[in-house]
This record gives sequence, structure tokens and C-alpha cells, in this order.
Amino acid sequence: QVQLVESGGGLVQAGGSLRLSCAASGRTFSNYRMGWFRQAPGKEREFVAAISLSGSSTYYADSVKGRFTISRDNARNTVYLQMNSLKPEDTAVYYCAADAPPYYSSSYLRGYDYWGQGTQVLVSS
Repeated sequence: QVQLVESGGGLVQAGGSLRLSCAASGRTFSNYRMGWFRQAPGKEREFVAAISLSGSSTYYADSVKGRFTISRDNARNTVYLQMNSLKPEDTAVYYCAADAPPYYSSSYLRGYDYWGQGTQVLVSS
């Protein structure tokens, strides 16, 4: 089992920045590909970003490419999502997720095995 706890959400004006953190406990963190997803009110949960076990490869949704950066610190069992140039359409609950083998597409929501409880991000216009 892996327990995931997100933090860092909040209210920010459009154009601002936030840094989300996801702390993992339980099994060896470096054995899991990690991802961030988000869910806006009335919408389905969607892929935001993912990062490989070592952090050498990253993947992004087109909607956040160039604005968001995913990173991980395996020594601290933590994955981060740096969000810059935020837009009102980025408003959502953000979830981190851990993916154990076998690996499917990094954006495939049902491929992830463990989920955090989410952290709310509100971007005002």
C-alpha cells in the first residue's frame, strides 16, 4: 500500500503561481511512476502530468505544457507540481497518483493504483 497526501492548494489570481506537493508513505516511493490529475466541477478527472521513476522523463497534457512542471525527490518521497501562469480554467481539485507495473499510458487514469485525497486550486480572474 502507498498513502499519498497532497498539499499546497489555495486561491490565487490569474497569472499567479502555486506549488503542489504530494508526500508518499508506505512502500518504496522510487518504485512508482507518479502522476497528477485534476477534476473541475461537473467534469471528468483528467490527466495533468506524469514523471518516471527516476524523474528523467516527464509527460504533460497539452493544456498545461510550458506552464506546469512536475518533479520528484525520491529521498523525500515527494512529488511536486509547479504551476505558473495560472488561468481560471485551471481551477479544480488536484490529485496525485502512484502507478505500479505494469505500466500503461502515463495519461491513463485507470492505470494508476493509489490516489491521494486531493487539494483544491482556485484561480480567480
